[in-house]
Amino acid sequence: MRIYEIMQSGGPVMWPLLACSIAVLTVIIERSLFWISLEREHNRKLMDAVLALAENGQWELIRQKTTNSQDHIIRLLVVGIVHRDYDMGRAMEAEADLTVQRMSRFMPVLDTMITVAPLLGIFGTVLGIIGSFKVLGASGIADPKLVTSGIAQALITTATGLAIAIIAVIPYNYFNTRITRAIHIMEKYATNLEVVHRKTAVKNGKQSALTMPRNRQYNNTL
Repeated sequence: MRIYEIMQSGGPVMWPLLACSIAVLTVIIERSLFWISLEREHNRKLMDAVLALAENGQWELIRQKTTNSQDHIIRLLVVGIVHRDYDMGRAMEAEADLTVQRMSRFMPVLDTMITVAPLLGIFGTVLGIIGSFKVLGASGIADPKLVTSGIAQALITTATGLAIAIIAVIPYNYFNTRITRAIHIMEKYATNLEVVHRKTAVKNGKQSALTMPRNRQYNNTL
């Protein structure tokens, strides 16, 4: 049975279902390419190197090493470092929100199609059964083929709607899992950077405290 014949047998509801299937496939392909590119840009060694350099306070070297990096976690750390003298935590939180928005792009479309496609299938089922009863009421059972066409329409639309929902729900859950995992990783590195920055600040404060009495003693001797 060809696709065009299936479309005809399924009735008018098949056209909205076709639009739903195109939308689902488009989002799946676009999101797959997005996550592939994100994985290619990922640089674990540079992320660890940034934390090590931050612990030593080598901010200029961090800027040089991260200039051409497209890794979203590196960008997150760089934003925090740039705003280290103001509010590192809020700056990284704002950057993380933008990254999550990029990761969640078009996800509501998949969510909507998972709900709408089966409903359209049920709607087509109802229309097919109504058509069958109309034919049955008009001609009785003299021509069973007229009745079975409506039943076929009902089954085709139901199956199509369920198929679209099944195809959409698997990548939808997968992409949501990737987003959740990415959020955890961003929180981990953001927290590590804040801890490193506080250690550096405490270390510098202790060094200043140790040098201050010496300077005062030297000034008193003068």
